[in-house]
Amino acid sequence: MPTGFISHPDCTKHEMGNYHPECPERLSAIEDQLLLSRINDYLVKLSATLATEEELSLVHSKEHINFVKSIRPASGYVEVDNDTVMNPHTWNAALRAAGAGLVAVDAIMNKEVVNAFCSIRPPGHHAEPNKAMGFCFFNNLAIAAQYAVEKFDIQRVAIIDFDVHHGNGTESAFMNNDHFLMCSFFQHPLFPFSGTFNQADNMVNIPVPAFTNGTEIRKLVEDIWLPRLRLFQPEFIFISAGFDAHREDELGQMGLIESDYAWLTKQIVQIAKEYAQGRIVSCLEGGYNLSALSRSVVAHIKELAEI
Repeated sequence: MPTGFISHPDCTKHEMGNYHPECPERLSAIEDQLLLSRINDYLVKLSATLATEEELSLVHSKEHINFVKSIRPASGYVEVDNDTVMNPHTWNAALRAAGAGLVAVDAIMNKEVVNAFCSIRPPGHHAEPNKAMGFCFFNNLAIAAQYAVEKFDIQRVAIIDFDVHHGNGTESAFMNNDHFLMCSFFQHPLFPFSGTFNQADNMVNIPVPAFTNGTEIRKLVEDIWLPRLRLFQPEFIFISAGFDAHREDELGQMGLIESDYAWLTKQIVQIAKEYAQGRIVSCLEGGYNLSALSRSVVAHIKELAEI
C-alpha cells in the first residue's frame, strides 16, 4: 500500500505576523521540495477535513475549545501569548490541522494507505488539554492518537517526538495512561523547560544538551527507545515530526541532518512492521529553516514510503 500525504490550503492562511518563524511558507517549501524530488507519484494525496468540537474534546476541555473559539478576531491579530497569535483564519486552520490526523487514521485503518504524513500548521505538541502555547492551539497528534483508541479499539499506541522542543502538551495528555508509550528526545534547557522531572512510567524522555549530533542521537535511540518500543509492542505509531533539531535551524542548537531523520524514520518503520501492521501517522511540528525543513521532510517521507 502507498503512503498518504494530507494537507489543506486553509493551513497556509493562518499567519502570526511578519518575520514569525512559524510561517505559511513552511508548507509551500515542503510542496516545492516534493516536486523537485519527484516522489509525488508515490503518494496518495488526501484533504484534511475540519475537526469537530467533539473530536477536539477527545483531548481538550470544553473550556479551552470555547476560549480559542471566542477570541478569534474578525480582523487583525489576537495574542494568546508572546509567541502564539491568531488571525481571522487561525480557527479554520487549526481545525484542518487537527482533522488531518483523523483522516490519516481512517485511511490507514480502511487500508487505503499503509502510513501517512500530515503537512499541517499550526503545529500541536505544545498544546495542553487546557492551554494553547508555543505556536500551538490544539494538539493535532494527541487528538488523532486518542481517536484511534476510541474509534478502532487500538490498545497500545506509541508516540515518537523528535522535535528539538519537549512535547509538553502530548505528555500532559497521556502521562500515566497505559494505552500510550511516548518516546522523545529534546534539547535541554530549552522552551518549554519541561520533561525532565516527575517523569511518568510511560514517558521515555531523553533530554540532551545543545550541539548533540546525529551519531549521539542514534546511539540513544538504539539503547533506550528501541528496547522500550519492542517491549511495548505498539499497535499504532504516531510521530510528532519536528525538524528543528537540524543543525541549520536557529530555534535550537542541535546537530541533526537529513540522513539522521531518514535513519530515525527507518527504525520507526521497522517497529511498525513488526508490531503495528506498518501503521504510522506522522504530523508536522517544528522546523523553521525552510531549506532544511523541506529537505528533511522529503527524507522522512521517502523512508515512510520506502522509496
